[in-house]
Amino acid sequence: MSYQQPEASSAGEFEGFKKARCIMWCHETRARVRERLGLTSFIVDTSVEAVHVNNTKRADRVFLTAFDDEGRRVSADTLPVVEPCDQLAVAPEFDHDYTEMPVTPGSELEEAVAREDGWVVNMDAVREYDIDADRRATQKAVVLAHLPDLMQSGEARGFVLGPDESDDAGAA
Repeated sequence: MSYQQPEASSAGEFEGFKKARCIMWCHETRARVRERLGLTSFIVDTSVEAVHVNNTKRADRVFLTAFDDEGRRVSADTLPVVEPCDQLAVAPEFDHDYTEMPVTPGSELEEAVAREDGWVVNMDAVREYDIDADRRATQKAVVLAHLPDLMQSGEARGFVLGPDESDDAGAA
C-alpha cells in the first residue's frame, strides 16, 4: 500500500478528489497521533507538556521522550512500528511550532528540538483534540472538495448543507 499522494492524471482533472484525499490524510494523521500516544501514559499524565517523537533512528519503532512545563525530561516510551501507518508523522495541529508552544531556553526540550531528529508534540493540543468533531469537519470538507468536480462533470447540479428546513415548517 502506498502512502504517497497520487498525481492527477492531467492538469485540473479530479482536483477535488486530490484535495479530498489530502484532507483525509491529514485527519488520519491527527487521529493516528492521538491513538498512538493514547497507548502511553502521556495522555493522562498532565505533568507531561511535550513529547519528542524520534521516528528517524529505527524503522521498526518510535522513540518518545516526555518533558514537563520547564522542559525537563520526565519519562520515555517506545512504540513498535509494525505497519508503515504506525509511524507518527508530523501533525501540524499538534506540533509545538504550529501551536506556538513555548520552549524553555537551555532546557533538555530545547536540546531535543535543536537535534532535528523528529518533532515535538504539544500535549495540551492532543488532549484537547476532539476526534468526533474532527471527523464531522473532515467529512464535510471532503464532500465540499469533491463538489466542484461533480458539478463540472454534470453529476451534481446543486447542493444544500444544513438541516432540512421543511422539518421546522411542519412543526410550527
